[in-house]
Amino acid sequence: MIDPTAGASRATAPPPAPEGASTGQLIGQLTEQISRLVRDEARLAQAEVTQKAKRLGVGAGLFGGAGLFAFLGLAVLIAAAVLALALAVPGWLAALVIAVVLFAVAGVLALVGKKDVEKATPPVPTEAIASTKADIETVKESVRR
Repeated sequence: MIDPTAGASRATAPPPAPEGASTGQLIGQLTEQISRLVRDEARLAQAEVTQKAKRLGVGAGLFGGAGLFAFLGLAVLIAAAVLALALAVPGWLAALVIAVVLFAVAGVLALVGKKDVEKATPPVPTEAIASTKADIETVKESVRR
């Protein structure tokens, strides 16, 4: 059962019209609005970072699973390559040749991966930052008038 007395503990009167408000009231309203704006911008930034972190986590998990299966498939192909090469040369030499090729591929992949990581941007709340900057400019412009 819902308690009809639950809810807001105090009722706030609507702010007076700017034309009839005193300077103290206007400053009080400004202070309240700025603090509400800061809280809202902080909540927006938190929500944006949380959303990006969730997407990053799911994507990383899926990427990890794909990597595991690709690794298992590659291991089978490598074993097949060693066995095929062992038909022409001794087994130890076949394994050595395949290992050298694999290390070369690993080096190339590491260099490409390093470039991609350097290009990646950190997960920052870009929309919230832009919104906050716009709010600051609006407040600055209002103060100048």
